[in-house]
Amino acid sequence: MTTIGTPLSDGATRVIVLGSGELGKEVVIELQRLGVETIAVDRYSNAPAMQVAHRNHTINMLDASELTSVVETEQPHLIVPEIEAIATSALMELEARGFRVIPSANAAHLTMNREGIRTLAAKDLKVPVSDYRFADSVQSFFDAVEQIGIPCVVKPTMSSSGKGQSVVKSLDDALDSWKCAQEGTRGAAEKVIVEQMIDFDYEITLLTVQHVNGVAFCEPIGHRQVGGDYQESWQPHPMDTEVLDECKRIAERVTGALGGRGIYGVEFFIKGVQVYFSELSPRPHDTGMVTLISQDMSEFALHARAILDLPVPNIELYGPSASAVLIVEGESESVRFRGLEDALTESGVQIRLFGKPSVSGERRMGVALARGTSIDDARNRAQTAANKIRFEL
Repeated sequence: MTTIGTPLSDGATRVIVLGSGELGKEVVIELQRLGVETIAVDRYSNAPAMQVAHRNHTINMLDASELTSVVETEQPHLIVPEIEAIATSALMELEARGFRVIPSANAAHLTMNREGIRTLAAKDLKVPVSDYRFADSVQSFFDAVEQIGIPCVVKPTMSSSGKGQSVVKSLDDALDSWKCAQEGTRGAAEKVIVEQMIDFDYEITLLTVQHVNGVAFCEPIGHRQVGGDYQESWQPHPMDTEVLDECKRIAERVTGALGGRGIYGVEFFIKGVQVYFSELSPRPHDTGMVTLISQDMSEFALHARAILDLPVPNIELYGPSASAVLIVEGESESVRFRGLEDALTESGVQIRLFGKPSVSGERRMGVALARGTSIDDARNRAQTAANKIRFEL
């Protein structure tokens, strides 16, 4: 039986969230709704989740000693990683000492970079994936490109939001893709993955919840990416029942192998009736922000319930819904937004501004959410709302 203490008391239930971006912020909010004391941690100050948590710490997330020190100071009941770039060796040691890592230290370790999860899926579980090679030098990279064939996709083994991802369209631009991957990597990882480019019909995220009573699935989420970073998502994405069932079978198998409880964002490519496993995040997924308006329980609420060992009953979908991101470009320590009154004129439309403290180059700073009479209608409404938001640097 789950018992929740009172925040800031001796009996508080404490959760430390490692990663304080927009996804971590929503997780903190949902945990606080259930009476949990929250501690937000990230590599930079004033991150979104820090603005709503009870306490916060700014550390080097890849420094095992710093990470261990914060956990030992806070003595949390749960450690919840919300980003990939974490010293997972420290998490494994902390778990061995009795701390509970969500969904597990092994899951965080295997999914910290693409090599771990791809090896688990393709070699251990024999799940269908696109052809791939790993490379840790320029020569092995060119060998991989030759073996996979052109065009092919190149990604750092450790990155997020599409950073460092590119497409090799000819041998002339292959070296540029190698350099792009090196510049876009997070942490010290220099290895890249070279993937076969599948001419897929569509791609989806299947939010999969491992909870106290079994496994639950959200309706499939379709999404559009540019440079590997999501620009809009919608739910439900129309799918053949048998294809969706195969996605669920694979998702349950992979997440079950990783173990633990919580929500997983499992990505698939679909070509006809063929399903290809793509990637997995052992945490809420950015494309899943559409669930803030599409479902009775968002992916963040589902994550909070699952990690607290609370039941997850049927997940109710309200109807066709969509999200469209707000991108800010430039250099600023103080971004101002205008046009919200125009964006919120229509019913069934919501805006989330993340509160990120700065922008350097290009950064996702918010999202527009909308419900509609159809997927196309919802997408149009979300994009129209996003286009009405203006920013000043």
